[in-house]
Amino acid sequence: MLAAARTNLSLLAAATLPAAAAFGADPAGGPAQPIAGAHGGLASAVTALVVFIIVLAVLGAKVWPAIAKGLDERANKIKGEIEAAEAARMTAKAALEEYQANIAQARAEAQKMIADAKAQQQVQFAEMRSKADAELAAMKAKAVAEIDAAKKAAVAEVYTNAASLATAVAGKILQREVSSADQGRFVSEALAGMKN
Repeated sequence: MLAAARTNLSLLAAATLPAAAAFGADPAGGPAQPIAGAHGGLASAVTALVVFIIVLAVLGAKVWPAIAKGLDERANKIKGEIEAAEAARMTAKAALEEYQANIAQARAEAQKMIADAKAQQQVQFAEMRSKADAELAAMKAKAVAEIDAAKKAAVAEVYTNAASLATAVAGKILQREVSSADQGRFVSEALAGMKN
């Protein structure tokens, strides 16, 4: 497109050089020559004017629309790139916001999971402790019951042995044999006396 504009400008220069020469100007840029007569100068001026108008019309019809079209295309391309960049920026911003929201949500969920795990651990610890306390209390109660039973059995055995010994001693003292019925009665009386 730029090359076409240069070509058209070269054509314009080539067309205007003969007209300039007709007005008496040196095409090489030297001093102006005197105009050769009024009639020859007028014809040259009209010719130059017609050539200028033709070149201007050609440039206006062919070159200027191409330049305007190229400029419009370039402006549209730049505008499209700006819009695409803005859309990409908005997409990136939305993606960043979504990413940050996901991270915040993941952190909140992790904190909730940690809090839930701690609460569940506390509940399990409390349950295990209460279960252990209950088992310990049951074992203690069982041990106390066994101790009481053993104590009662030991006391009963001591009473029985004491009664047997007392009966034997009494039998020797009385010089007679004490029957087992007598012995049972003596034990019952001795136990009743001790309990009171």
